[in-house]
Amino acid sequence: MLDEGVPGERIRVVRRVHLRYEGTDTAIPVQLAEIETMATAFESSHRALYTFLLDRPLIAEAISVEATGLTDQPDLSQLGDQANDTTGSSETVRIYSNGLWRDAPLRRREAMRPGDVLTGPAIIAEANATTVVDDGWQATMTETGHLLAQRVVTPPRPDAATRAGFEAGFEADPVLLEIFNNLFMSIAEQMGFRLEATAQSVNIRERLDFSCALFDPDGNLVANAPHIPVHLGSMGTTVKEVIRRRLSGMKPGDVYAVNDPYHGGTHLPDITVITPVFNTGGEDVLFFVASRGHHAEIGGITPGSMPADSREIHEEGVLFDNWLLAENGRFREAETRRLLTEAPFGSRNPDTNLADLRAQIAANQKGVDEVGKMIDHFGRDVVAAYMRHVQDNAEEAVRRVIDRLDNGAYRYRMDSGATIAVRITVDRAARSATIDFTGTSAQLDTNFNAPTSVVNAAVLYVFRTLVADDIPLNDGCLRPLRIVVPEGSRLAPTHPAAVVAGNVETSQAITGALFAALGVQAEGSGTMNNVTFGNERHQYYETVGSGSGAGDGYHGASVVQTHMTNSRLTDPEVLEWRYPVLLREFAVRQGSGGAGRWRGGDGAVRRLEFTEPMTVSTLSGHRRVRPYGMAGGSPGELGRNRVERADGSTVELAGCGSTHVEPGDTLVIETPGGGGYGPASTSARRRR
Repeated sequence: MLDEGVPGERIRVVRRVHLRYEGTDTAIPVQLAEIETMATAFESSHRALYTFLLDRPLIAEAISVEATGLTDQPDLSQLGDQANDTTGSSETVRIYSNGLWRDAPLRRREAMRPGDVLTGPAIIAEANATTVVDDGWQATMTETGHLLAQRVVTPPRPDAATRAGFEAGFEADPVLLEIFNNLFMSIAEQMGFRLEATAQSVNIRERLDFSCALFDPDGNLVANAPHIPVHLGSMGTTVKEVIRRRLSGMKPGDVYAVNDPYHGGTHLPDITVITPVFNTGGEDVLFFVASRGHHAEIGGITPGSMPADSREIHEEGVLFDNWLLAENGRFREAETRRLLTEAPFGSRNPDTNLADLRAQIAANQKGVDEVGKMIDHFGRDVVAAYMRHVQDNAEEAVRRVIDRLDNGAYRYRMDSGATIAVRITVDRAARSATIDFTGTSAQLDTNFNAPTSVVNAAVLYVFRTLVADDIPLNDGCLRPLRIVVPEGSRLAPTHPAAVVAGNVETSQAITGALFAALGVQAEGSGTMNNVTFGNERHQYYETVGSGSGAGDGYHGASVVQTHMTNSRLTDPEVLEWRYPVLLREFAVRQGSGGAGRWRGGDGAVRRLEFTEPMTVSTLSGHRRVRPYGMAGGSPGELGRNRVERADGSTVELAGCGSTHVEPGDTLVIETPGGGGYGPASTSARRRR
């Protein structure tokens, strides 16, 4: 910096040491100082991030030095003195403002002089930006060449009585409703960013296979980040189960973990961590925050914890049945490790499980902190009131959708021959609908059973997709809906039935059945194409994208995660660095989407070559039954799974199957295409 001409007295140097607990991955930077001072600073930051400390030695992972040179402020006084180039000063464009299309002036920024004022609606264009001046605003060019935007028309204020109702939260102010919609969703998003930053596993950190959400004191979903739909719609059941069994003994600093499908969970890899938010005195629970992460190894009879042939729940891994994960701010590490390792089929990687659970606690703490800031700003009563209002608003949005729906029914057949039957009956007078799954196959002896919480998640997702308004997914959407699930069916199994595929595959089938009954769109491949592989040292899980279904007026998308999944694939560099595999191909499976007036999206081809002996498992659908088309559109192509051996032979894998692979063997997954919509023209059929 001295060579760059920065005076020595203007150079600021910060020296940091990056500390972490022994056996963990996440380092926290602290300023270089005496060891005791650094340890104290680390503990303070760790407690703020995770809410607890660990009884472990500290490791100095790295030392960083940052130097900053303070330069003189630039002289901007001449920027506004530009030649008066009037090019384009009289242009007019059409813009949409305040619900109307209007003619608005288009000004070039280089043509504006200091003191020029442009009243909205208008547009200011420049080489690398466009500024929209909305109705009721004006933009002024300052002497330094900056644009200053100011509101010049103040919205009409409500009368005193209405304002009092708004401020107390008794009435929903439309402006505040939008603010709180976004505030609640933002809290969940911030939780997700914290979880992504602190998690250790590839599945959570890289694939983003997690969800975060905010719940009211009764356990109703208030808002979520745009994470995994099958998680979000079922997490309320989990929170309510914790409330039912734990509320009387809850204390500040307590955190709970649940994955038991028969007590609030969905399937064992998805562990939900729940933190109650207390008032300042610690007497009352105000809200709950929760994060659900897919742990790619939680035990079970095959590595990756997604066995193709499990028949009972204990074969699928370790059960967290309303487990007390942290107590009075102390992470119960030793007790949780015993739970993970002493089960009949315990976890092969408890260290990563514990690291990710710590990250989920940290994500929840971010939610607790942000809720606290919101309460400090708006007040407890107003925040609580708008938790109700956003659900009321979602309820009304779904009722408006129901006003336009017709009755419908569909029987959805899966590869195994099992079916999901659904009948949707609309009550226009009550502005409600009944979704009845009577006629669905009885409980299966495979793992394609699904807890009723998964059914609720699929219904919530489908009806939320029908709402055009920008509202958070929440339990208000379910209020106008009556869901009927017959006991003893595959959608309401009894313990100890296996369920690992129900969360991932049956949820997609339920979604497909609902869209078919509603006549909304063709099927979007109807499977998550789950792939797991592993041994005692490595365990990995991914879902592979496929084609989405077409609808009236739009083609399906190719190679996307559809409907109940929303995760992403691991970057090839990270995949090959962390696991003994080589990604040989990942491509669009051209022509696999169904033909139609609107074409279904194409699936994918994915080839993974192994460099170590592994067990490979697949859980996938539409390997026998093609994804349906709609309104005369053609179905999508079937998927296919196989292993190409190093010796040149090929082993076909069933949609649900496991096999052993050796170095040089290659797993090939060809995912289904989405269904088409509407009859295809003769020329289109000929091209295919």
